[in-house]
Amino acid sequence: MFQNYFKIAWRNLVRNRAFSAINIAGLALGLATCLLISLFVLDELSFDRFHQKADRIVRVVFRGTMQGGQINEAHVMPPVARTLKTDYPEVEEATRIRNGGSPRILVGNQVFFEESMAFVDSNFFRVFSLPLIQGDPATVLSRPNTVVLTQAAARKYFGAANPIGKVFTVKDRNLTLQVTGLMEAVPANSHFRFDLLASMGSLPDARSPSWMMSEFFTYLVLAPGADPKKLEAKLPQVVEKYMGPQIQQGMGMSLSEFRKKGNDLGFQLQPLTDIHLHSDFAYDLTPSGDIRYVYIFGVIALFMMLIACINFMNLSTATASRRAREVGIRKVLGSMKWELVRQFLLESVILTSAALLLAVALVRLALPLFNDLSGKTLTLSQLPALWLTGGLLGFGALVSLLAGGYPAFFLSSFRPVSVLKGGASLDRMAAGGSRIGLRSALVVFQFFISISLMVGTTVVYQQLDFIRNKKLGYEKEQVMVVSNTWALGNRLEAFRSRLEQDPRVVSVSNSGYLPAGPSDNNNFFVYPDGRSSQLLKTLRYDVDDQYIPTLGMKMTAGRNFSREFGTDSAAIVINETAARTLGWGKNALGHTLSRTDNEGRATTYRIIGIVKDFHFRTLHEPITPLVMVLSRNTGAMIAKVRTTDLPGLLADTKKQWDDLRTDLPFQYSFLDERFRMSYQAEQKIGRILGLFAGLTIFVACLGLFGLATFTARQRTKEIGVRKVLGASVAGIVTLLSKDFLKLVLIALGLASPLAWWVMNLWLQEFAYKITIEWWMFALAGLTAVAIALLTVSFQSIKAALINPVKSLRSE
Repeated sequence: MFQNYFKIAWRNLVRNRAFSAINIAGLALGLATCLLISLFVLDELSFDRFHQKADRIVRVVFRGTMQGGQINEAHVMPPVARTLKTDYPEVEEATRIRNGGSPRILVGNQVFFEESMAFVDSNFFRVFSLPLIQGDPATVLSRPNTVVLTQAAARKYFGAANPIGKVFTVKDRNLTLQVTGLMEAVPANSHFRFDLLASMGSLPDARSPSWMMSEFFTYLVLAPGADPKKLEAKLPQVVEKYMGPQIQQGMGMSLSEFRKKGNDLGFQLQPLTDIHLHSDFAYDLTPSGDIRYVYIFGVIALFMMLIACINFMNLSTATASRRAREVGIRKVLGSMKWELVRQFLLESVILTSAALLLAVALVRLALPLFNDLSGKTLTLSQLPALWLTGGLLGFGALVSLLAGGYPAFFLSSFRPVSVLKGGASLDRMAAGGSRIGLRSALVVFQFFISISLMVGTTVVYQQLDFIRNKKLGYEKEQVMVVSNTWALGNRLEAFRSRLEQDPRVVSVSNSGYLPAGPSDNNNFFVYPDGRSSQLLKTLRYDVDDQYIPTLGMKMTAGRNFSREFGTDSAAIVINETAARTLGWGKNALGHTLSRTDNEGRATTYRIIGIVKDFHFRTLHEPITPLVMVLSRNTGAMIAKVRTTDLPGLLADTKKQWDDLRTDLPFQYSFLDERFRMSYQAEQKIGRILGLFAGLTIFVACLGLFGLATFTARQRTKEIGVRKVLGASVAGIVTLLSKDFLKLVLIALGLASPLAWWVMNLWLQEFAYKITIEWWMFALAGLTAVAIALLTVSFQSIKAALINPVKSLRSE
């Protein structure tokens, strides 16, 4: 019997080649999109879950509120790990990571540039499940000056030789390390990735008792059954007992006095598996993801699958008129309803199977493009073969039922008497009454999703355009940043002098504090005019006298630093926000700001200038108080250039760098590029939204095409009568098109409030943002109407041009 079902199914699919091809293409696009997004979502959700104790590992983070801004830090103080392990029995293990930066590695006489080094505690491998190829996890880092390398790092430093026992020098720290272990590469779905793990015992700061310095990423393994929330509720005791005395010494006030002024400090616990998608820290071990984008993409995947299924249903019912008599004859000859249902479901399975195979092929072809858009390295091979095969088969079965179920029951419900007598409308042939309302609702749903995505894409691109064109308070065009100039040592001034002598260079400044992209960062707690009780949190920039003119910043009062004033070493320049926060406004000149170090010693600076507010963080955050201190900072060199010959300037600068033999490669960037890179996440979401909006509209149009075909066939006799009575082609096209335009307008009315609400939530992430305006919805609506008209017009014009005699005879 099934062989007969298959033959009939195959013949019907071949007979209706065009509809079969459209059905397969639409379903394949929907499935491919769903598979791509599923790969993305699964990858995002998989971060750090490969650790055996992942469900019991938490990270200690530091948060606070002070006048001048919020404190959100993913790293904490050196004694935190030891203290929590000692004081709280529910803490089974406590371990730390300290970022080691990008040092120069000296192996024999050869120098290597290491991009990812960290210092870790000796129990690191008891906490995190990173397999060792060589070495004992319990003892591999138990001694100072030991190190574990990844296979890639070992090959880079020692070639094919066994690295165990080998030694090398971290040149920038004057630290000699012995290799005691070899490990596999840290998985890509980890929130930290290092090729070189040195023992924490090699780092003197790791033994510091200070509760006023941080930079140690601290992780706890909780005992089975321990509640992180209950432990977190006890952490204020740690602040009181250990941090309070040092606050008293360093700030000149007790912790209670500090809190009475509206300030607060404390520790929180962050589950390991939440770090990648639920972090809001300015500085972390790697850039984090965003759970909101996972939700958005997940919803898009669901909607794309539903739209593909809706498209399948509309096209299947659109071809039903050709099979009405077949159903009637089968029923007269004794076919049961369930036999017909199986027949039509088998056709659905054949179509779905073909679409699924095509979808997998499309995913393989589209993965490089999608990886480029999303910044991932996704492959189908990342999924276990058994899981992938089972998932695809289950997925195909589900889609077959969703997409083929309604057409199967619809077609098998035709009344044989109505079919064989002829003259009855197709919708009335089906038991249970009209289905037009359902099909119209499905089209409305398709365009509801399409218009929502179009509005979302428009808002994202408008916000990105706003970001690109907003006045930032500094000049970002043609500003070259040369990195790692600290490596020049006493040759720094020689390199700077050569740059300044180049006629293509306008001015040069030395500072690692940059208003865009990765930058040095330094919280600075100060109090005005000796009033230590009025503590203010600011950000400190160490700059030279050329920093402000090189970046084109403006002074609103006072003056910039100058080499002509020897007293400027004790001077300070503040931004407008700091002046307002302190209550001075433009009268801040001459006032003083003081800070107290951990030893209780105070340093006082006199305000000589106010710089106009500039954005030194992304537009997600408001401008906060900032102070600039005259200091020798060699982190980077900033050069304002004015030339059309940038390649020539870069080549000459690289030659000058290479002549000084720094052991480090010449690395540069431009400030406008760094600024754009700060909004990579927004650019990715915009591109991906645009792509999926286009695919959604395309698949929705296939569904609309199916419904237009169905309607044109249902009204063949009516069209013939109208033409006999003198109706024009334009009038008939208008008649057939207006119903579909109504559906699109209904979709626009339903989509607009939801799109406004969702995109308004997204814009709340920005401190500086656009206003969602009416024209964005009008543009999406007009686009949808135009696309719908183009789709429907083909069938409408075709129906209107048919000879009325032929139309009436066909009925």
